[in-house]
Amino acid sequence: MSMTIYTMTHKPFTPPPDKLYQPLQVGSALHENLGYLSDNEGDNISEQNPYYSELTGHYWVWKNDKHSDYVGCAHYRRYLVNEKEELYTEQELLELLKHYDMVTTKLLTLEYTYYDAFDDRHNAKDLDVLGEVIKELAPRYYDTYIRLVHGKQTYFGNMFVMAKSLYDSYMEFLFPLLFEAQKRIDMTGYDGYQKRLFGFFSEFLLYVWVTVNGIKVKEAKVGLVSEKAETKELKQRIAEFFRKKDIAGAKAYFWQVYKRRPDILMEVSDINRECRLAMQAISSLEWEEKQTGYSRLEKTTDFEELIEFYRFLNRLTLHYGKTADTVQKLQELAAEKEEQEFLEKQQISEAEYAVARKVNGMS
Repeated sequence: MSMTIYTMTHKPFTPPPDKLYQPLQVGSALHENLGYLSDNEGDNISEQNPYYSELTGHYWVWKNDKHSDYVGCAHYRRYLVNEKEELYTEQELLELLKHYDMVTTKLLTLEYTYYDAFDDRHNAKDLDVLGEVIKELAPRYYDTYIRLVHGKQTYFGNMFVMAKSLYDSYMEFLFPLLFEAQKRIDMTGYDGYQKRLFGFFSEFLLYVWVTVNGIKVKEAKVGLVSEKAETKELKQRIAEFFRKKDIAGAKAYFWQVYKRRPDILMEVSDINRECRLAMQAISSLEWEEKQTGYSRLEKTTDFEELIEFYRFLNRLTLHYGKTADTVQKLQELAAEKEEQEFLEKQQISEAEYAVARKVNGMS
């Protein structure tokens, strides 16, 4: 049995040493050749990369890989990993695929319905168009699509491993829908992020396809070998604002970035949740200053210390927050020595705790 996991990339990177992982340059027709296998050879849609993202690589694999019994997709900085958070070996994956049809990411649970979350970053009317296309071209998927699009879960990243025959079946379902939707959707005025519409569609359509066909899925962790440049820059800039005790500046910069790159808070970009914690920090610092005239920045301006403070505070809030609605009650309930020491050392304000409870759905 042969297996190939194609590592999709649009820039030079250091591939994993395991030959299982085959670099594949996506959008090759539009950019300088990087010396990897390219998605503009053979039957391809490489020029559609601005709209399809890594799907131009998936299309290439579908049409041109005639030798692999099993295929998969990773990204140059993100991979499916085992419980030890190490890259899967071929042997491990083959053993899993004796019991499962597919290995993919964990289902992502959103704060809102997929439809509403999509509308926050894109145009929900495009989902309506996709629904119309499904109703016409793949009607047995339509009712499930409508139910799930108004639910709160989705897969992400277009990262999975399965038998090539099953992969081909998914692609035969997927691409006719995307091509027809593309004919009907007017993307005038869409920015570069929004134009990647069909790549985003496919993440959700995987969930629909899996559900309708009863695909047995092994959900795996995603390992991040390097952060997106945008994520790293965001944290560095927010750290600078914190050092200057400039809460207003941090808030303005954060929302400026979020407006341009709303995916900055998605799990696929923010696996360590540090961007989300930075957002919480800004809200908490701002509210605390309004309520008391000072903020935690009087105690520390170190970004890493602040992130770990809010991370631990959230852990306490999730554990005790349903019954403890004040800091005093939280102190009374905290049972572990580590928790008690944290509360004694940090002297949490009611304003900080109120924000933490709101962030964690307690109020």
